[in-house]
Amino acid sequence: MKKMIIREITDTKEKQDIARFILESLTDWFGVSESRESYIRESADRFFAAVFDKDQPIGFICLKETGKDTAEISVMGVLKEYHRKGAGTALFKKAKEIAVNSGYSFLQVKTVQMGKYEDYDRTNRFYLALGFKEFEVFPMLWDEHNPCQVYVMSLK
Repeated sequence: MKKMIIREITDTKEKQDIARFILESLTDWFGVSESRESYIRESADRFFAAVFDKDQPIGFICLKETGKDTAEISVMGVLKEYHRKGAGTALFKKAKEIAVNSGYSFLQVKTVQMGKYEDYDRTNRFYLALGFKEFEVFPMLWDEHNPCQVYVMSLK
């Protein structure tokens, strides 16, 4: 892959178009249409960065404030054919930079607990490799089949 270009996206429609394009191609992770539509809708009002290969969006990341000191990666997706090629790490670095520059002390992310599904185990390993630490598991936040793992990272 040639040099990836990361851009912060501010246009509401462009955010939602990119989120829809990416999430609809990642049904292994975003297969529940109500949840996917919620991510797409909520992306309009949040910090949003996308990574492009030429002019084609291949991934995005969205941040939301969850407390005065904490930002959360509310949703992130990279087209499967670009996994393990640096796109996700580049998006994370951009989001972390924004979180630090915005004065946040912590970054958090939620995913399905390790050991439940192979696709989510890869997601867990990705976040751990970035330096996130296990914070807490909420067994019923989503439902009994998808225990919510919360990871945190200090930005200070």
